[in-house]
Amino acid sequence: MSSEIDSSTLLSRASQLIDLARKAGADAADAVVVRSRSQSVSVRLGKVEGTESSESDDFSLRVFIGKRVASVSANPGFDLQALAERAVAMAKVSPEDPFACLADEASLAKSYPDLQLLDTTEVSSEMLREAGLAAEAAALAVEGVTNSSGAGASAGMGGLVLATSHGFEGSYMASRFGHSVSVIAGEGTGMERDYDFDSRLYYAELDDPAVIGRRAGERVIKRINPRQVPTGKDVTVIFDPRVARGFVGHIAGAINGAAVARKSSFLRDRMGQQVLKSGLYITDDPLIVRGPSSRPFDGEGVSGERMVMIEDGVLKHWFLSTSTGRELGLQTNGRGVRGGTAVSPSSTNLALEPGDITPEELIRSVGNGFYVTELIGHGVNMITGEYSRGATGFWIENGELTFPVSEVTIASNLKEMFMRLTPANDIDRKFGVAAPTFAIEGMTLAGR
Repeated sequence: MSSEIDSSTLLSRASQLIDLARKAGADAADAVVVRSRSQSVSVRLGKVEGTESSESDDFSLRVFIGKRVASVSANPGFDLQALAERAVAMAKVSPEDPFACLADEASLAKSYPDLQLLDTTEVSSEMLREAGLAAEAAALAVEGVTNSSGAGASAGMGGLVLATSHGFEGSYMASRFGHSVSVIAGEGTGMERDYDFDSRLYYAELDDPAVIGRRAGERVIKRINPRQVPTGKDVTVIFDPRVARGFVGHIAGAINGAAVARKSSFLRDRMGQQVLKSGLYITDDPLIVRGPSSRPFDGEGVSGERMVMIEDGVLKHWFLSTSTGRELGLQTNGRGVRGGTAVSPSSTNLALEPGDITPEELIRSVGNGFYVTELIGHGVNMITGEYSRGATGFWIENGELTFPVSEVTIASNLKEMFMRLTPANDIDRKFGVAAPTFAIEGMTLAGR
């Protein structure tokens, strides 16, 4: 384990690679190693269906010659000099990119905190197998559950090693553990499926597999014998936290600087304007200790800070990397992410901050409406904001969840949805995108 965590050898190779690139003619360069170690076990109906184990250290070198840039990737064991020379040769014949560059030296992290992202607990394949079996057994023990779609457990770690030609050197590792199970209730054409899972940085903080299994079983039996409901044009829809997190992801996509630069965001002209209801806040914080998406520096060596992206409903910031910032005439805010050989902006620990009422109070306040537990399809147009997705969940009558609902579609426009959103207070920050239960008024529901 210690040899896997120690990144000094990789950092040395990355630095060598940069030196060779400079000698080959590069004006500037950076080298990154994306580290990955994982193992998982899947089970179904009491038997192991599969085991997987993988590890990799993927090198990428990016070189700059004037306004020309090129990137190459390689696995461990490659010839450093040959890779550097190849990258420089590619850059010389590449088209000019006026925005590609390293982060400004002044913005580089000089020091960074220990965010406690790595749990070195040794988890054996036997422990993973037992966890998967326990989750499945607990789910199957719930009365009404008729079959299993499978269960699993996983353990792994990943991280980043980064060196740049203007003096930055850094590395970090983060662990990740998970349990999951999916089960079926009902028979024939009346079968319904549901699932539950947990994912944490620290193994000891994972929910017990039996608890996860029981929750999955209890969720699926509630879905038996769903109905359709009549079409309505002014329906209040409540989003369960599971689907609420995905909805907040749409907000993140709309305020991503890369989408703004491409003019593919419906919020591209709304900086400084009201985009959410007054009183609502979207925050992003890469420096949360043991945060699920925390990082001491980004993919360019820049430390990000906690930012209020949307404050009291007003849009204040885009997510920016260095090149995206330059394209928009702005400075990076430490949100650059390495994806292969490219750097693009992304959120870290993103949250729609909670309101003051409980989910139960929110449901009671609706009277009649639709509580969504699962969304189907990808009917979201990020250029126009048009939103239309298949949905399942439960009908709300007289302020209470009643019968299950399926085969309906909910639709509106994200611009209007943002302005009609009311959050509850039940946020769970163990996910990289966190959101409470929330209601959105005035949606169209297409049913029978």
